[in-house]
Amino acid sequence: MAVVLPDALTRWRCGRCGNLTRFDVVRSSRLREFWHLDLGGEVSVDETEVVSETVESVTCRWCGADGAEIEIVARPEAGGPTDDPTASQA
Repeated sequence: MAVVLPDALTRWRCGRCGNLTRFDVVRSSRLREFWHLDLGGEVSVDETEVVSETVESVTCRWCGADGAEIEIVARPEAGGPTDDPTASQA
């Protein structure tokens, strides 16, 4: 199941507990990097480019809900909810 990512006008909301701010996100990334090795063999990464990225899962940090229970809602400036019921737990 594809995870829908929030955009500039939306954000995630846990449909079970109402959390708006704390989520565990599992993602896979493919990167292209420019590595600079010094003469001693130590690596420093000078450039990183994300070739592809996939969000595999999103889980509510507070109640453990995942999948369809994590919904997309409008951000406050787009008419969405402003209160986070878990804010006092942070």
